[in-house]
Amino acid sequence: MRKDYQLEKRKYVIGGFILVIVCIYIIRLLGLQVMDSRYKEVADSNAFMRKTLYPSRGMIRDRNDKLVVYNQPAYDVMMIPKNVQAFDTLDFCRTLGITREQFDRRLADMKDRRLNPGYSAYTPQRFITHISAQDYGRLQEKLYRFPGFFIQQRILRQYDRPAGGNILGNIREVSQKEIDNDEYYAPGDYCGDLGVEKSYEEYLRGQKGVEILIRDAYGRIKGKYENGIHDIAPVSGRDLKLSIDIDLQEYGEKLMANKIGAIVAIEPATGEILAMVSSPTYDPRLLVGRDRGKHYNELVADLYKPLFDRALKGAYPPGSTFKPSQGLILRQENIITLSTAYPCYHGFISGGLKVGCHGHASPITLKPALQTSCNAFFCWGLKSMLDNNRSKYGSTAEAFEVWKRHLVSLGYGYRLGVDLPGEGRGFIPNAQFYNKIYGEGRWSANTIISIAIGQGEILATPLQIANLCATIANRGWFVTPHIVKEIQDTILPKEITEKRVPTIDRQHFVDVAEGMRMAVLGGTCRLANLKDVAVAGKTGTAQNPHGKDHSAFIGFAPYDDPKIAICVYVENAGFGATYGVPIGSLMMEKYLNDSIAPERKYIEQRMFESNTIISSGVKKH
Repeated sequence: MRKDYQLEKRKYVIGGFILVIVCIYIIRLLGLQVMDSRYKEVADSNAFMRKTLYPSRGMIRDRNDKLVVYNQPAYDVMMIPKNVQAFDTLDFCRTLGITREQFDRRLADMKDRRLNPGYSAYTPQRFITHISAQDYGRLQEKLYRFPGFFIQQRILRQYDRPAGGNILGNIREVSQKEIDNDEYYAPGDYCGDLGVEKSYEEYLRGQKGVEILIRDAYGRIKGKYENGIHDIAPVSGRDLKLSIDIDLQEYGEKLMANKIGAIVAIEPATGEILAMVSSPTYDPRLLVGRDRGKHYNELVADLYKPLFDRALKGAYPPGSTFKPSQGLILRQENIITLSTAYPCYHGFISGGLKVGCHGHASPITLKPALQTSCNAFFCWGLKSMLDNNRSKYGSTAEAFEVWKRHLVSLGYGYRLGVDLPGEGRGFIPNAQFYNKIYGEGRWSANTIISIAIGQGEILATPLQIANLCATIANRGWFVTPHIVKEIQDTILPKEITEKRVPTIDRQHFVDVAEGMRMAVLGGTCRLANLKDVAVAGKTGTAQNPHGKDHSAFIGFAPYDDPKIAICVYVENAGFGATYGVPIGSLMMEKYLNDSIAPERKYIEQRMFESNTIISSGVKKH
């Protein structure tokens, strides 16, 4: 019988058609059952309710174990949109103390994927945050009337003192970027924002748990699924012990009231920061609860910028507080000896250039130059190093690079690595910087002479300046300044516990420390002299082209066994001795003696009442 080729071809076509349909079904089933989670969410949401259990955030204490930050319960109203049934909206609004307009707006915002990218009708969504305990009680009694709604208990931070806002930071709702970068977070979660809350977030936040509840056919919760054997308990965050003395911090903020500037106090032997004041400051309790956003916007709009941490980020000309570092470099490079004397004719005069100075004996050597804060001595020293040592360095530029490397080893020009977010680096120029401005080989010490006294292009943070003081107090080494003293069940990173040794020999620090002691006994820092405590110090008056000069001071005490090293920087406050010295000495006295001597109470009262912010040029109104 002859073969029907047309029929044979039709068989293959039909077979191929069936095969294509089968493949389409397989792909579709794969997409529905494996790739698309919506149907699984629907099935799970009908049978189960997964309730997130938020951990208790780690508590924060100061160095003396005083509780500074702790937790209090907060309540969020949650809803699963797919489970919401008809209910009395007005009754719901009355119970929570909101209007119908607020209810409608919140519902619209929740469903707007631009505002809430994680929205799903099948998963819990946050409807209202941080309801009061009274609202919680009223809603709990009526919750059965509002199907699809439930209450989620959360943790809210509470700050014991109105101090240390720049150190402690706060918590806020996570952004979409943070959700994308860290699988721990889900929409509506909170994370640390600024300060310790941010830099130690992974230690403080703990681990979330989950409670799986089972529903009946009507969506009512019937209890835990399989008696809770699949539940995961939350793990509390780790507690922190700060190096801060909260009483000293609060005292410093009081001294800096109505002033712009910063105070940084360090324990030299450990690098632990005892106080870090940024002024003007803010009460950390403002950034808690429902009104956080409102208060945060007010702080952002404040022209005095209280959210800007001047102690950590402020880049200031260090002025004469820079002179000890210059003495160290000149001694290390054998530019001067202790008997080297330079003239001071009421200033440095060279080739028609003059840098002014106040009256004192002349010529003058290193220690008396530190005692009297002689500008001319350090200008002559820098000129000798940069211009008069070609045989040693080869050129002014090469000598300048040696000078800079010493400064970097002392902690200037780069971030120190403090365990807080947003540290500034200040600015120390290099030779290429000046080559670009003046041309290669076309600049000398006279061109940039103001850097010898901490002016010109030199910028430093109060933290860096305080660290220099701690290095001198230790006679030649420092530990990276840090704010956390202990982490529960954890060893501190070695980066903030190991000694760092600059490129300067120890003996030169001894010499500079003696000059700073002389400044307190009979020089520019006499007001820092305490009755029973030997203090060393150095004033600084930083010229300000935009207004009144800045007042600065560094000091440490006791002289032979330093427990505190400090930097005070007050913007637009004039001479270092006017504000920097009294505030610094009061801080040291308060920390070492726990009180201010009666005969010095007038200084304390004057600092409390003084107002230098009016000289800042900032117009608030």
